[in-house]
Amino acid sequence: MSLLFKGRQHGARRASIPFYQRIGMFFVSHVRQALSSLGELYRNLAASLMTIAVLGLSITLPSTLYIMLENTEQVSAGWEQASEISLFLQPQMQQGDVQQLMTRLKLWPEIDQLEHIDKGQALEEFKRLSEFGDALNYLDNNPLPHVILVTPTSKHSSPTAAGKLLNKLKKQREVDVGQLDIQWLERLHGLVNVATELVTLIAVLLFLAVVLIIGNTIRLNILNKRDEILVMKLVGATDAFIQRPFLYTGFWYGLLGGLMAWLTVALLLWWVSDSIDNVASLYSTQFTLTGLDGSALLTMLGLSVGLGLAGSFISVKKHIRLIEPR
Repeated sequence: MSLLFKGRQHGARRASIPFYQRIGMFFVSHVRQALSSLGELYRNLAASLMTIAVLGLSITLPSTLYIMLENTEQVSAGWEQASEISLFLQPQMQQGDVQQLMTRLKLWPEIDQLEHIDKGQALEEFKRLSEFGDALNYLDNNPLPHVILVTPTSKHSSPTAAGKLLNKLKKQREVDVGQLDIQWLERLHGLVNVATELVTLIAVLLFLAVVLIIGNTIRLNILNKRDEILVMKLVGATDAFIQRPFLYTGFWYGLLGGLMAWLTVALLLWWVSDSIDNVASLYSTQFTLTGLDGSALLTMLGLSVGLGLAGSFISVKKHIRLIEPR
C-alpha cells in the first residue's frame, strides 16, 4: 500500500458525525448492500440458480434422513415395551402381598409404570385364547402366578440399565422369575444408534461441502471484481465495507438454498406418503409422516444461512485483504 493511502482504514472515524446519524447510516448501508448483492444474483440468474440448487440438494439429503429417523418413533410405537420386565411372583403370594410389593416398587426412581396381572385373570385369558378351556376346568388349583409388568423410565430403558434393574428386582423375596429380552433390546438400540451416527456423518460431510462450495463461489466473485475492489480501496473504502456485499451474497445463497431444501423435502415426503400408507394398511395401522412443520423450516433456514455465512466469511477474510493498491 502506498503512503498516499496510509491510514484510510481509520479515516472515517475522524469525521465528527452525530451518533444517531451514524446508526442510521449504518443500517441504510447494510440494507443497500444487501439489496445490491441480491440484485447481483439476479443479474447472473443462471449461475446463481445452479449454485442454489447444489446447496439445496446438499441440505435435502440429511434433512430427509433426519425426518425419516424421527418418524421411526411412530413406526415403533411399541418399542418402548422392549425394555418391559415381567416379574413372575412366588406361587404362594396372595393379593395383599402383591399390593405391598407394588407399593414398594412405585418408590423406585428407575420405574416409570407398574401393571399387575392377576393370576385369575391370566387363567381366564388363557382359557379364552387357547383350546384347553375344558381341560383347565378340571384343575384343582390355578397353576399360574401373579405377574407384575415393570416399565422402566426412559433414562433406564437402555440394555445396560434395564439389565441392572432386572437383577435388582430378582432379589426381591416375592419374585420367583424375572424376564427381559436383553438381546432384542440390544439389537433395537444398536440399529437406532447406527442409523443416527450414519445420518450425522452424512450431514457433516454435506454441510462441509456446502461451506466449500459457497467459499469457492465467493472467491470467484472476488477475483472477478478485483479491479473494482482496488478502486474502492484507493478512494478510501475499508475492508469491512468491501467485504459486506460478499457476506450478504453468502447469506442469500444460504437462505434460498434452505428454502429450496425445505420444498424438496416436502415434495419427497409427499411422493412417498402413498407408499407408506399402503404398507401401513397391510399391518392394519395408520401412519402419517410428521416433522416438516414451522420449526423444521426455521431450523433448516438457520442452518443453511449459517453455512452460507461461514463459507463467505472464510473466503472474504482470506482474499479481500490480499488485494491492495501498489
